[in-house]
Amino acid sequence: MVNKISIVGAGRVGESVAQILAIKKLTECIMLIGRNEQRTKGIALDIQETASVHQFDAKLTGSSDISSIKNSNIVIITAGSPRKPGTDRTDVLATNLKIIDEIMDGIIKYAPDAYVIVVTNPVDVLTYYANKKTGWPRNRIMGQAGILDSMRMSSFIAMETNYSINDIQAMVLGGHGDTMVPLPRFTTVGGIPIEHLLDQKTINNIIQRTRDGGAEILNLKQKSSAYDAPGAAVTIMVEAMVHNKHRLLPCITMLEGEYNQSDIAIGVPVVLGKNGVEKIIELDFTDEERQAFDNSAQIIKGLIKEI
Repeated sequence: MVNKISIVGAGRVGESVAQILAIKKLTECIMLIGRNEQRTKGIALDIQETASVHQFDAKLTGSSDISSIKNSNIVIITAGSPRKPGTDRTDVLATNLKIIDEIMDGIIKYAPDAYVIVVTNPVDVLTYYANKKTGWPRNRIMGQAGILDSMRMSSFIAMETNYSINDIQAMVLGGHGDTMVPLPRFTTVGGIPIEHLLDQKTINNIIQRTRDGGAEILNLKQKSSAYDAPGAAVTIMVEAMVHNKHRLLPCITMLEGEYNQSDIAIGVPVVLGKNGVEKIIELDFTDEERQAFDNSAQIIKGLIKEI
């Protein structure tokens, strides 16, 4: 358990993260930062009042003052303009870049020793920007995407096959969007690659549904994007760091020559522990996998040029 985790962004994702962190007993203090102080305090109090049910002792506080993140061990950024039906994650780049810039100023000033997890979209580009703005070692600032995409792929495999979700492990790399790279060769059920269990047409359908996972929920809900699954995905990262689990997970991190890519933040397998991104695992891609990953990287680099 760490002393303090701050969540900047009191929307549905931020609220979901705060609730799961409290239930998982990962910190003594959860600070929720939102633009509307009264509403943010209400969210914190609402979660606090579940303590007797979930048996947690964490203290939750809401504030609109970014200085309230002072002395945080981990800062999670969920603030930003959400997607609307018919839009892409990249459509909110200009708006969310300004928001991230302001938040990073606050983190640099008030929580200079914190580890940072970026959730706001387009998360690859904004994770890159956060790294460049701070100049901190790359292990300290990471983005959440691959875990969420892998969770979705695992769910779709379970739905298709009726195999237990507990035996399914999916691997999705690359950018968080239409060019994400689901990897069937590294996706298994009980250790058996799904290519041995499903025909190619079914696998292709699962891959496409994974790519459309966020849009599918957005189109169904209409008035909100996903928040429960993203909140759970963030918690997996926090838990790996707080308990020094050394978990091998797909996360967005800066590359410095790995996968023949540099000066880019993109989803790759990493080892997450108390020091954040402790190691990057390089997979031996096939030509087809390499092409898909490089294509995803080029899309991200194109967006990086815009900022």
